[in-house]
Amino acid sequence: MNSLTHLTNNIPWQRLTTAYGRGTDIPRLIETRQYEELASLIEHQSTLWQTTPWVLLILLKELAKQKPEQVSSQEIQLYLAVASAINVDEMDSQNAIESMNELLDEKYLWPEDEEDDELWWEEEEPRGYEQEAFFSYFSFSYSLLKDSIPVFTAIMEGNDKLAPAIGELLLMLLPEEGSADE
Repeated sequence: MNSLTHLTNNIPWQRLTTAYGRGTDIPRLIETRQYEELASLIEHQSTLWQTTPWVLLILLKELAKQKPEQVSSQEIQLYLAVASAINVDEMDSQNAIESMNELLDEKYLWPEDEEDDELWWEEEEPRGYEQEAFFSYFSFSYSLLKDSIPVFTAIMEGNDKLAPAIGELLLMLLPEEGSADE
């Protein structure tokens, strides 16, 4: 867990937003595997938030280390929730910020002080939710999930209970054009 703690500590969670405020509690939720609560923070009403790609980055790195029988259905449901918010046909990276690390640039982060958060949300485009940044939350989340297809496939082959949900997830991550040939 040392690498997990290191990665988690290098993300300014308190300056990134979720569906219900700041991401301050996310490291604890990741550490304690509170997947349902995490899912409600990083995906809400088909919207992904500033924290979403970072949560996925950490969880998917940890998922790759697990044996198929160790994976919980709640974790797979989290990935399904995020994937269901993504329109795969719109994932054209030219509208995205060049690298995920750029999303941690000062211009996208919320102020340290949370006192004026309600005013920030009332802005036409709150900080970090400009079109390019907002699209990037979807684009990078999609890329992270898609890059994990081999991990999902291995879990599906080794865990019969999760196979139907993972099968559904894999269908969401693959463009529809290939499905007619099978």
